[in-house]
Amino acid sequence: MARLKLGVLISGRGSNLQSLIEACAEADYPAEIVLAISNEPEAPGLERARRAGIRAEIVDHRDFSGREAFERALDRALAGADAGLVCLAGFMRLLTPWFVERWNDRLINIHPSLLPAFPGLDTHARALAAGVRIAGCTVHFVRAEMDRGPIVVQAAVAVEDGDDAAGLAARVLAAEHRCLPLAVRLIAEGRVRVAGERCEIAGAAEPPPPLISPSPSGCG
Repeated sequence: MARLKLGVLISGRGSNLQSLIEACAEADYPAEIVLAISNEPEAPGLERARRAGIRAEIVDHRDFSGREAFERALDRALAGADAGLVCLAGFMRLLTPWFVERWNDRLINIHPSLLPAFPGLDTHARALAAGVRIAGCTVHFVRAEMDRGPIVVQAAVAVEDGDDAAGLAARVLAAEHRCLPLAVRLIAEGRVRVAGERCEIAGAAEPPPPLISPSPSGCG
């Protein structure tokens, strides 16, 4: 079976890109990265891609007259690489409805919260300020509204007493590195069906016991 061709869009260090690079190096993984694009010329993630032998390009949004011209350049590059799925992996640009519709149900994003809670930026600080006991991350299909769309994979991460935003972010990021490759695998294997605004996952295993925070094992 042919491997699903991935285009990955980044803006920074590319740690989620690295998780996909490592997953794609496995012999049984059903996807391959054909192109990595950054809108930031100095993004460290570009070098991650190059070290892995992946084509890496810069499409700087500042070189274009507007968002649509920028996105049309992204679209040409992705289509030219024959990408079948686009992964937003720390891509810090809002996409227009034109691009989202162009890649409808072929465009996924990883977000560092349990959506629909805490969309947007500063998710960890906002979660701590709200006093939640469980945080996490979400992989979802992209829709025109920011951080909305059918959810493919989520992971829950307990908030610990004394947490600050940096400490919580580090643990959530570790979960992101597992969730994004899993979501891509499920999609590449044809196990994800978008029904309305929900994802149906074929052959999903039984979920583990619920994560309770704080753990009841230390109580009573």
